[in-house]
Amino acid sequence: MEEVWPVEPRDDATMDEKEPRGGDGAEIILSVKDLTVGFGSNIVLDKLNLDIYRGEILGFVGASGTGKSVLMRTVLRLLPRRSGSIKILGVEYDEVSEEERMELDMRLGVLFQHGALFSSLTVMENIQVPMREYLNLPQDLMDELARLKIDMVGLAPEAADKFPSELSGGMIKRAALARALALDPDLVFLDEPTSGLDPIGAAEFDNLIAKLRDTLGLTVYMVTHDLDSLFSVCDRIAVLGQKRVLVEGTIEDMLTCDDDWVKSYFRGKRARSIVRDGDKKAS
Repeated sequence: MEEVWPVEPRDDATMDEKEPRGGDGAEIILSVKDLTVGFGSNIVLDKLNLDIYRGEILGFVGASGTGKSVLMRTVLRLLPRRSGSIKILGVEYDEVSEEERMELDMRLGVLFQHGALFSSLTVMENIQVPMREYLNLPQDLMDELARLKIDMVGLAPEAADKFPSELSGGMIKRAALARALALDPDLVFLDEPTSGLDPIGAAEFDNLIAKLRDTLGLTVYMVTHDLDSLFSVCDRIAVLGQKRVLVEGTIEDMLTCDDDWVKSYFRGKRARSIVRDGDKKAS
């Protein structure tokens, strides 16, 4: 019989005590303060500040090359920062023990741009990668959990044994999302989750994200250029520009913002039909 490493339940009550709250009492699940990131002499982010609240879907936007993915990768500790603090679930990663770091890692899920599935692994094996990394579970239990995640993201059961090369673009996104949810995280990072999808597929994926947020109590950090996603599923939006967060708020705040780039983005030609539809619904 295979030996199973006992996994102690998360001490959520203890960790939650550390988690700060915003001015309106909302729990801050991710807090970035005075963050500076650069490469050589090039400063990409300069004293950036951003808070994300538990249970919300935050849309993070900005012009190409402004540092959206750099910020996400820095938060995930894939890139170093020059200064500033990053607290996840009230914890500064560099100030905790190795055991607490592992616990913190298990509470985060990531869907990278284009899915980033391992091409030599099946969908089921891809989903099991985080389980193998952090847990020691019997194979039959991992298979059962992977099938549960496959069903959760709306993939057919037979997708479990397919390789990424056998999947459509939409199926790849869903498989990558299933892997991001493998360890039942609190906070999920999505990097351009609807890029490359047709409008119907993108809308279905947006609906899936909203449904999972509501049923699983997820907090979602979504880097996106998709105006439909910003209008339909995001509770708040943060705009990156000039190496910092220029403005953050609801879609209504974006539509009344005086910043030239924000006006062009949310009131430009591509956005007009969406804005009109929103105005009609509001009236």
